Amino acid sequence: MAPEAIEPRAFDREYDLAELLGGAPLARLAPILADLLGGECRLVSASGQRLIGRAEPFAKPRRAPIRHDLEPLGFIESEQADEARLAAAAGMVGLLLHLSARYHMAAELHIETVQEDYAELQRKHAALQESEARYKALSERLEERVREQVDTIEAAQRQLYQAEKLASIGQLAAGVAHEINNPLGFIRSNLSTAQQYVRKLEPLAASVKAGDAAQCQAVWKTGDLDFALEDFASLLRESLDGADRVTKIVADLKGFSNVDKAEEEVVDLNDNIRFAANVVAGQIKDKADLVLELGALPKILCLPGHLNQVLLNLLINAAQAIRDRGRITVQSSAAGGEIRVRVSDTGCGIPAGNLERIFDPFFTTREVGGGTGLGLTVSRDIVQAHGGRIEVESREGAGTTFTVILPID
Repeated sequence: MAPEAIEPRAFDREYDLAELLGGAPLARLAPILADLLGGECRLVSASGQRLIGRAEPFAKPRRAPIRHDLEPLGFIESEQADEARLAAAAGMVGLLLHLSARYHMAAELHIETVQEDYAELQRKHAALQESEARYKALSERLEERVREQVDTIEAAQRQLYQAEKLASIGQLAAGVAHEINNPLGFIRSNLSTAQQYVRKLEPLAASVKAGDAAQCQAVWKTGDLDFALEDFASLLRESLDGADRVTKIVADLKGFSNVDKAEEEVVDLNDNIRFAANVVAGQIKDKADLVLELGALPKILCLPGHLNQVLLNLLINAAQAIRDRGRITVQSSAAGGEIRVRVSDTGCGIPAGNLERIFDPFFTTREVGGGTGLGLTVSRDIVQAHGGRIEVESREGAGTTFTVILPID
């Protein structure tokens, strides 16, 4: 049974005098105040409630305010004490209130934090239970059908692989849409400004046709056409730069437009790495610095669209492993008849117990709904289909390195 929740109160709320003295030993505080003030005294709240001292009010009391955070919460009263003693006693009580307030704030903040953590744990536990139930149900169905419907399972596996490809394309499209929208935005803004400049030139046309030089000069000065012509050229240059950026993004996407193309091509794998890096740069620039350290590579015969998907998966996985600002490094080299492409990140790393399972279908360490668990499985199968292999090195808390090894021949 879950423990009964305690309704938390805001830890930074305002306190009254009775609440702040609620945890203090009032029986011991009363004689101390009496000794300080040289006789009977009263401690009352701002509303007049007596907290310490004699029950009956003094006939002609002197009083000093008791403050907390510059606000008067109550008063200390005495007939015989002078103002200096009253101020000293009020200061001592104020110090006690300050310490009590810190205790209350710490306690209530602790309760609030614990309850939030507990609620979050309950939500995650419910999500994990739901995920476990789905996994168990899937396992039971697979066990029942595996011996009799092998062909059906293989067809389903191909569909799942296709779904992973579509998921990768979806991530790609989201990032590319953002990258294209930026230059398109300022191109449209520039064209709108240029349209306004053209409208300023319309009155000038009538003056030129009429041959009225004075009117032409007046229209020129009124429309500030010197600035318009100068800025118009600048707008065109910026718009051309933006169009070139869009053209480059589209060119980089060309390698990803033929993921299912069956024809092999002879390519320089460094070009594929640059294309993949350019395509995902917009998605990872806020989380990590992407560094390319590419060595000279011989050209190889491969399915470039498939290898592009491998590179895209590794780069996106590296970005997702980085919680705060980090670094992703892609290195390429050729030696011993092999090409090696290393993708390293400074992320959270992979626990040693999970390293042997990361290429298993459906295995994922992300939260529920965070991924299909097929990205690395598909990547491994693509690399193996090219006669290569994927190796992984990781240390929890220090980062991970995936190395794609492909034969040159």
